[in-house]
Amino acid sequence: MESWANLDFHLDLSGSGGLRHRLTASLRDAVRSARLPPGTRLPASRSLAADLGIARNTVAEAYAELVAEGWLTARQGSGTVVAQRVSPPPPVTRRVAEPDVRFDLTVSTPDITEFPRTEWIRSTRRALTAAPSEAFGPGDPQGRIELRTALAEYLARTRGVRADPERIVVCSGFADGIRMFNRLLKPPVVVEEYGLEPHRTLWRSTVPLAVDDHGANTEQLPDDRCAVVLTPAHQFPLGGPLHPIRRASAVAWARRVGGLVLEDDYDGEFRYDRQPVGAVQGLDPEHVVYLGTSSKALSPALRIGWMVLPDRYVDPILALKTDREQYISMLDQLTLADFLSSGAYDSHVRRMRLKYQRRRDRLVEAVSPYVSVSGIAAGMHAVLDTPHEAAIVQTARERGIEISPLSWFRHEKSDDDRSGIVVSFGAPAFPRALSSFAEVLAACC
Repeated sequence: MESWANLDFHLDLSGSGGLRHRLTASLRDAVRSARLPPGTRLPASRSLAADLGIARNTVAEAYAELVAEGWLTARQGSGTVVAQRVSPPPPVTRRVAEPDVRFDLTVSTPDITEFPRTEWIRSTRRALTAAPSEAFGPGDPQGRIELRTALAEYLARTRGVRADPERIVVCSGFADGIRMFNRLLKPPVVVEEYGLEPHRTLWRSTVPLAVDDHGANTEQLPDDRCAVVLTPAHQFPLGGPLHPIRRASAVAWARRVGGLVLEDDYDGEFRYDRQPVGAVQGLDPEHVVYLGTSSKALSPALRIGWMVLPDRYVDPILALKTDREQYISMLDQLTLADFLSSGAYDSHVRRMRLKYQRRRDRLVEAVSPYVSVSGIAAGMHAVLDTPHEAAIVQTARERGIEISPLSWFRHEKSDDDRSGIVVSFGAPAFPRALSSFAEVLAACC
């Protein structure tokens, strides 16, 4: 049974009139305004009197008056309760026009319905049990050593990253890492001519680098720039991997100009036709920053990312993380560390890799009569090559399906004119939406 005697109530006893009158008015106002909704059980008169520093009889008389007026009810053994018949004012709601979207197949999120809740809870319990007391203090801007150690092992094993825990800085995601480097690097930064526009706007200024079936053309990197952002494992959104010659070219350029390659490994774990290719960072840890997150493999709600830094950038990055508000939840860090170390992360990735592979196969089969699919078998999205980009997007929207035209991802300074559709098969709605989307293609192609 709950102890209602220990509940706190805010009652304003200021104003004119006697103390009982002021208490009665304050209680009546709390009920009328729904701060005390119907069914709320009030403290015993003795308890409330002690909290307010007034006589018990004053509280009892106020309760009795409100019972007589119908605001409260009192029953032997049940205490004093706000009457059910008192109707609170209707809530003020903001009317928001919502589009009639049945299926959202735009890119960015994984299938969030597949979050491994049971395994995550187990890791949380183990992490809390093992956590030292100092872990509940203000925190380390670099991130918990348990997580950095687990990440170093995992990234070396699965992505070929040359990672030392002392070179890893935990952040709240890719965008958080970019914001910090934006304050350190001289603009403009070179970016791939196709990518996420919100990520480009994080930089003070950018210039585009041409992209083809072999990834970004790093042989065209200009010597008067100091940094380039690449998606080598699976170019976003076109879907090609960075060719080995171009990987080597990017590293050679960084060495030559004293520059930096920022490697966005957003979905490197999800390749279906063969084993994932290793990270570029493994070629030269002193000229490549490796950026990864938990957003694709687990959930964007965790807001946990990581940077594996060249030694010369560790202190400058940490100097930018002086505000405690920038620290990531200690509990989430410890839980993720256990999730990685226990093998639960690997198990979840393997399970989701199989699920996404099957979805991609179904997508290719369903759209093959109308369009071709470009890029490697990887990730959680596919690019459909078609000259009917605008018509498909419009028809899909009319039928309640949101998809992304390829033109959305093109750099504003790019001269490329490719046309296509970017479709997410990682979205929770994908299995139910596929047949409807195929009907859109049939109507437009």
